[in-house]
Amino acid sequence: MSRNVKVIGVGDNGQGSLLPLYIKWINESEVLVGGERNLAFFPEYKGEKIVIKGSLPELMSKLQKEERSIVILASGDPLFYGIGGYVEKKLEGVQIYPAVSSIQLAFARMGESWHDAYITSVHGRSIKGLAQRIDGKDKVALLTDETNSPSAIAAYLLSFGMTEYRAFVAENLDGAEERCGWYDLDQLVTATFSPLNVVILKKQVPGPVWPLGIEDDQFAQRKPDKGLITKKEIRVLSISQLALQVDSVVWDIGTCTGSIAIEAARIAREGAVFAIEKNEDDLQNCLENSAKFRVDLTAVHGRAPKGLDVFADPDAIFIGGSGGEMQELLEICAARLKPNGRIVLNAATIETLYEADKTFEKVGFSTQISLVQVSRSKPILHMKRFDALNPIYIITAQRKQTDMEGEKGDE
Repeated sequence: MSRNVKVIGVGDNGQGSLLPLYIKWINESEVLVGGERNLAFFPEYKGEKIVIKGSLPELMSKLQKEERSIVILASGDPLFYGIGGYVEKKLEGVQIYPAVSSIQLAFARMGESWHDAYITSVHGRSIKGLAQRIDGKDKVALLTDETNSPSAIAAYLLSFGMTEYRAFVAENLDGAEERCGWYDLDQLVTATFSPLNVVILKKQVPGPVWPLGIEDDQFAQRKPDKGLITKKEIRVLSISQLALQVDSVVWDIGTCTGSIAIEAARIAREGAVFAIEKNEDDLQNCLENSAKFRVDLTAVHGRAPKGLDVFADPDAIFIGGSGGEMQELLEICAARLKPNGRIVLNAATIETLYEADKTFEKVGFSTQISLVQVSRSKPILHMKRFDALNPIYIITAQRKQTDMEGEKGDE
């Protein structure tokens, strides 16, 4: 079993970032673990060096059996998108000693506070979904990598029209080649930077705001057959039935214009939204709308249930159209839905309502159904009259509780 394990954060200036006591601990240790760059800061080290590369679980398994004293080197603050939390869970007796994080240093170079910043990482992870996560934030700090570089981030933001931001890029912080500066996004696209950098986005002017219940005419729709959209009033009620959380994974089946998927993604900002549409022209409208409303969803061309196998398991599913494969579709959705998840289905006909209700019963789901009839005012001369929208059945389905689950809930 491992013992005497210290995780020490190191800055880009190597030993210059460390307290003398930390350097003493490193020199007195018997095993020094770290990335190649951090290990290179200690060329005179006399113990065994282990480079972190490949499988971390395999490395932790090896260190769990190690009886010698261990120091693990990490960049900046090991508990800030670093290895510290993982090590602490896998090894006993771990002590962590952070250095100043790159984000702290970057804000110091800017001369601005960072307690009110939204901080996230695209280092070693997909940029997918970043648009809806940061939209509307005044300050955003990003940890980057060679793939998600400052120029790639700028191109991504511009594809969603997020021109209200300028970027502060801080490279090689505390190193000999440190460089910091402000850039417009269009400048950033063509610039090159050191792989060691952080990006801070700061809003310069107000951006667009879309509250829940975006007006129907704001969405690109099929022409001349306009109207193939879940109307605002139905959309808001349907989304409320999905019971979305900030990190929900959502499916929108038969997305058409993408109105449900887009509004769902603006609620589940830290989650993910997957949409499927059989009509290619409608899918293009969905993609156009998602860019306009700053939602980075995954939208595919297909006829559900085919194509759903590549989606992550959902917390919530909205079905706006089934294309005639109702029973197979609902069986697959029921099987893939996470525990306590919901399926919301909109039906315009009593035949669809009947088939859906019976199928949900068959797959062990209970349903709650609302018939929604909405009329909108319309001017006539100097007066107003009301035009009725098509009535819609909103079917909300949840997996039935077993007797055991019911008893637990009563405890």
